[in-house]
Amino acid sequence: MEKIPMTRAGFTALEAELKTLKSEERPAIIKAIAEAREHGDLSENAEYHSAREKQSFIEGRIKEIEGVISLAEVIDPSKLSGSVKFGARVTVVDEDTDEEKTWQIVGEHEANIEKGLLNIRSPIARALIGKDEGDTVEVRTPGGEKSYEILRIDYT
Repeated sequence: MEKIPMTRAGFTALEAELKTLKSEERPAIIKAIAEAREHGDLSENAEYHSAREKQSFIEGRIKEIEGVISLAEVIDPSKLSGSVKFGARVTVVDEDTDEEKTWQIVGEHEANIEKGLLNIRSPIARALIGKDEGDTVEVRTPGGEKSYEILRIDYT
């Protein structure tokens, strides 16, 4: 199995979600199923079917997180330097709009573009990997070709 790279923050967030699912969500849904069963005929009991569906989702998510955690390779970006690689916080400027953006390149399970966490498998991250400050990268995005100049690379 291939290791899954992630930052310490991403690993900690997954552990916290797993703990919440196991200690709060799972017991709550078991209780909800028991209460729904008491209402009688299960074939027409919407509460029961809804609770069972939610239970299925929770159990699936628990298995998914346990799988990711078992394959996780936690990488500490503060020990890295040089050109862009996993964990780097990269500040770029869009050469068409002069808009500055800062992204941290992270694992796919912790990526969240709204928070500036860029999936390492995304086209932008793949274009940035291996580049240095001052380099320009061309990226084909769903919105068309984009050109970014790397202003800063930070590993803190």
